[in-house]
Amino acid sequence: MKDSIKKDIQNLSFKRKDPGPVILKIYKFLFNSYGPQGWWPLIELHDNGGTNPTKTGSVQGYHPGDYTYPHAENQQFEIICGAMLTQNTSWQQVEKALINLEQINSFSPCGILDLVPETLKEAIKPAGYYNQKAVRLKTLAEWFLELKGRMPERDELLSLKGVGPETADSILLYAFKQPSFVVDAYTRRIVSNLGLADEKAKYSEIKALFEENLPEDLVIYQEYHALLVEHAKRYYQKKVNYSLCPLLNIY
Repeated sequence: MKDSIKKDIQNLSFKRKDPGPVILKIYKFLFNSYGPQGWWPLIELHDNGGTNPTKTGSVQGYHPGDYTYPHAENQQFEIICGAMLTQNTSWQQVEKALINLEQINSFSPCGILDLVPETLKEAIKPAGYYNQKAVRLKTLAEWFLELKGRMPERDELLSLKGVGPETADSILLYAFKQPSFVVDAYTRRIVSNLGLADEKAKYSEIKALFEENLPEDLVIYQEYHALLVEHAKRYYQKKVNYSLCPLLNIY
């Protein structure tokens, strides 16, 4: 009971803080703790200079400190596919699906569209929900071909079946290098535990919390999202561990 009361007091104290300095302070703490994360991981980098700075996600494919990716449309499309395939599953499973697509030479919009549905479903089966995701991959492939190098709008992405706010922001941030902050389940757990947002806060509210209190900087947006994921894997996997989060002690 005492621990519960102490935590309530901590959260109340946190809520009185100006979120601007706190949001940036959290970023600096996480970056100093874990270093650059090098998201989004790419299959092409598995055997060609890609690393894993923290060993909790992809085995290879990250590019810490290099924010120039994606270098080409095929890498853009890979990130788009990965952002959709990672819905409701782990990145390790998505990797298996992406590697399967690469092995059957179908890792392109035209390649996806040319695949018969059953072959596509079998390739992406490791990522789960493969019937649904196969249809959505074909939709994304058609959309990407029609894009013809144009920068997409967020509302345009959200109009595509199966693309929600998190997927849309991931695509904008990592595939098109647009500063659009990504909010995932890990981010929600952290800000809720710190008293920065209500557990039932809308996606848009949490997104605004970060975007209104950070410089509109691509590097910070990419790293912050990745760092929150890494931090959550260490302290937010089990409810009992939330009270051990060191971020509770930095303000």
